[in-house]
Amino acid sequence: QVQLVESGGGLVQPGGSLRLSCAISGGTGNSYAIAWFRQAPSKEREFIAAIRRPNGATYSTDSLKGRFTMSRNSTRGTVYLQMNDLKPESTGVYYCASQVTPIASTIRTRGRYANWGKGTQVTVTS
Repeated sequence: QVQLVESGGGLVQPGGSLRLSCAISGGTGNSYAIAWFRQAPSKEREFIAAIRRPNGATYSTDSLKGRFTMSRNSTRGTVYLQMNDLKPESTGVYYCASQVTPIASTIRTRGRYANWGKGTQVTVTS
């Protein structure tokens, strides 16, 4: 069973930056994807970015390109989400999730992710 633990959230002013971390443990297998999702207040959980293994392909959301970047440190078993130029609409709970044997067409599909962390709160306010 894969376990995912997010950290790094907090309170930040508009224009600020945060780096979220997701520590991954357990058996991910050889073919999987790790993704970040965000759930804003009263909204559905939405896809932000993902990294797919073993090919290393990355996926992102067009509206967040240039501000949000996902990366990984395989040695540490951790993925990161660097968030720059944060805006109040970035506020929400950020979740890390894993999907086994993904294909490109399912990477952004929330329902295909079986394992989820508990999330970390990000609040952007002046």
